[in-house]
Amino acid sequence: MVVLHAESSSSSTAHKKNRRKLNKKASVKPADAPVQNDTDDEMGDGPVDITEVDPQHSIREAEQRAGDDDELMIDTDPSPLLAQSSAPAFPPLPASAQRSTLKSEIRRIPIPPHRMTPLKKDWVNIFSPLTEMLQLQVRMNVQRKCVEIRTSKHTQDIGAIQKGADFVKSYALGFDVNDAIALLRLDDLYLDSFEIKDVKTLHGDHLSRAIGRIAGQDGKTKFTIENASRTRIVLADTKIHILGSFQNIKIARDAIVSLILGSPPGKVYAGLRTVSSRMRQRAL
Repeated sequence: MVVLHAESSSSSTAHKKNRRKLNKKASVKPADAPVQNDTDDEMGDGPVDITEVDPQHSIREAEQRAGDDDELMIDTDPSPLLAQSSAPAFPPLPASAQRSTLKSEIRRIPIPPHRMTPLKKDWVNIFSPLTEMLQLQVRMNVQRKCVEIRTSKHTQDIGAIQKGADFVKSYALGFDVNDAIALLRLDDLYLDSFEIKDVKTLHGDHLSRAIGRIAGQDGKTKFTIENASRTRIVLADTKIHILGSFQNIKIARDAIVSLILGSPPGKVYAGLRTVSSRMRQRAL
């Protein structure tokens, strides 16, 4: 029993060694040698086919595939991609779409009690521009103490109701009708309002003197600021309202702030002369 076991182990080891030799011989064969099918009868195994791949042939296939990939990349037309990524083009809106005829808008502008009497006197000069220039419907509500404006089917400008509200509001703040009507004719005019306490907290006589410095004797200082900055100023107690363009409002506001802080009027006049001369040069 022991002897038979030893022989089987030796035969199995020899079988493995012969298989390794065959594999080594097959791998060492040159590329041009014919392919042979070796059979090992002693092993008892079936026929083993050993096929070798030509390395040059594989290189050619790889190059051909790479060339096909390059052709595919080169032949792609980028125009559809650019067309997809470009911004969408929308046709322009017709003139009828810009009109606010689908739904009427209503604005109510409150009027202070002390401006109701001047409003009744100048009512003809107020509702005429709103109805003729902006094609709005206007009425005075005495019980609510406000002016109501509404769009109609004849209103063509979509911002007409906002212009009309600014016009009535400027009159309610204290501006003259002829000055406030400029808001309807020009597009770059604005209203700016602030209080003296926003600049500096003053009380009693100090507040009265600040108001006096802004107005000047017989209103000369206020008129000088208006003419130099091409604005209109309303001094209503501690509130100050300025009507004009954005740049001109800034010039007038800086001059008024300097007066509130205590600068003498002569120094403010000198600054306004410099600013007005620069504005004339720019206009030329």
